[in-house]
Amino acid sequence: MSVTHAWRQLAARLGVEHPIIQAPMAGVTTAELVAAVSNAGGLGSIGAPYMKPADIVQLARRVRELTDRPYQINLFAPQPAPARTDPGRMLAELTRYHQELGLEPPKPPTSPFPPFEEQVDAVVESGAPIFSFTLGIPPAAALEQLKARGVVILGTATNVREAKLLEEAGVDAVVAQGSEAGGHRGTFAEPFEEGMVGTMALVPQIADAVRVPVIASGGIMDGRGIAAARVLGASGVQLGTAFLTCPESGASAAYKAALREARDDSTVITRALSGRPARGIANALSESFREEGTLLPFPLQHAATGALRSAAAARGDPRFMTLWAGQAAALSRGLPAAELMRQLIAESERLG
Repeated sequence: MSVTHAWRQLAARLGVEHPIIQAPMAGVTTAELVAAVSNAGGLGSIGAPYMKPADIVQLARRVRELTDRPYQINLFAPQPAPARTDPGRMLAELTRYHQELGLEPPKPPTSPFPPFEEQVDAVVESGAPIFSFTLGIPPAAALEQLKARGVVILGTATNVREAKLLEEAGVDAVVAQGSEAGGHRGTFAEPFEEGMVGTMALVPQIADAVRVPVIASGGIMDGRGIAAARVLGASGVQLGTAFLTCPESGASAAYKAALREARDDSTVITRALSGRPARGIANALSESFREEGTLLPFPLQHAATGALRSAAAARGDPRFMTLWAGQAAALSRGLPAAELMRQLIAESERLG
């Protein structure tokens, strides 16, 4: 199959003009961003892993008010119950940061995830034509529920083994998440170190290993990255960091400033914010809690640090904020989403 045909085939499957996907970034994907990308011919995405079912439906309704184009909703696959852990050491460590910001002492954390089955019901109710997931594989019953309604399903893999497992589970396309990508590592079948394969190495190996379309993700910020992904065998691309500095993004001013100031070596992989490996711009929080046995398992660490991160974001204090970003964050442009889409399309088409 030619590069152009594969590109057009996935675009048709997704119902879009160009298989350029705005990554579903939890907490910063506003209805305005999602709709702007979809209206520009790409695929806007709602990052909903922490959202209550009613909030998913409400946000999807707002998206539909702004566009009649396809969009997707993304969830985390259900996670194993975290091991019983005494949070005392972590809460003690967090207390000094809370005191520094004048916050109440941190509280013992509980899982932030609503019931997955209810979230899937909300996806169905929303009428979203595309569903994606990461951090594992949802139960077969959930995937069957969505497929029965004609929903296109995308799953995230960080190595070839995971891509094959996703294909066996019945996904319509595999998102190949290279190690350059910002946010949580999607690795689920191996220790996360086994999923630290760069996009350029990962995409052709997954494309050779599965029959379903492959969507390249990680470090793609402009038409050069899109064109390279196509040549490597990708039928589409997914960009997250590139959209964070758009005016429509829900990222705070301090977050966007950190992205604009980023260098090629500004990001790190850290467990400090959520308990799960994730890539972001290094700050005081990402470099904390190095002592063995302090960190809580995911998602309890996420819940434990939540109040601190929220307060820091409200105050514009980047030391304790969530600053997820990919390794190419320095290429951020700060353009409106529609203009960014136009430039991405034009740049990639010039390069073939």
